[in-house]
Amino acid sequence: MIVEVLPVGQLDANCYILACEETKEAAVIDPGGDAEDILNLLNLLAVKPKYIICTHGHADHIAAVDRVKAATGAKVLVHSADAEMFGNPQKNLSVFLGQNVTLQPADQLLCGGEIIKLGSLELEVISVPGHTEGGICIKVENAVFTGDTLFAGSVGRSDFPGGDHRQLIKGIKEKLLVLPGETRVYPGHGPDTLIEQEKRHNPFIQ
Repeated sequence: MIVEVLPVGQLDANCYILACEETKEAAVIDPGGDAEDILNLLNLLAVKPKYIICTHGHADHIAAVDRVKAATGAKVLVHSADAEMFGNPQKNLSVFLGQNVTLQPADQLLCGGEIIKLGSLELEVISVPGHTEGGICIKVENAVFTGDTLFAGSVGRSDFPGGDHRQLIKGIKEKLLVLPGETRVYPGHGPDTLIEQEKRHNPFIQ
């Protein structure tokens, strides 16, 4: 499994390139800006983008979706509850960043529980609402990509429209903290961590 991280956009959101080492099929997770940098990294890695997966619909995680799709032909996936955010700058919060992010509709809407095949990899879609109504995490092998649900030492904000703090914490405890302790957490911002580390030391979920 190949995992590369590239902080992008005004808020340094983590865009991840996830790829199968055998087939070089790849997924771009959360292309939130700096499309040219993302495309350059894809070329450097010599991988073939098959999917663009958005963990949720906020602008700092979706802004470069259309440009990356146009350059690669990759299929765009997002949870159905966040799908409307693609075309609404108020709901995706881009207006508050001085932008006007309006995207084409996603190619496939998720609901949680799906298994996405990427070469020999199997990506499990885990629905964890709370930061947004359609927030998802992506579990693959001994790693989980958590978007803005779970961070190193913190959790996602729940004060935006569609947020629900109680639901967020419940989802983290029931769907993420039950994963093996050595599971590597790749969050939407900041450094990676481990499930065991967050279980022991994250003050928001004690």
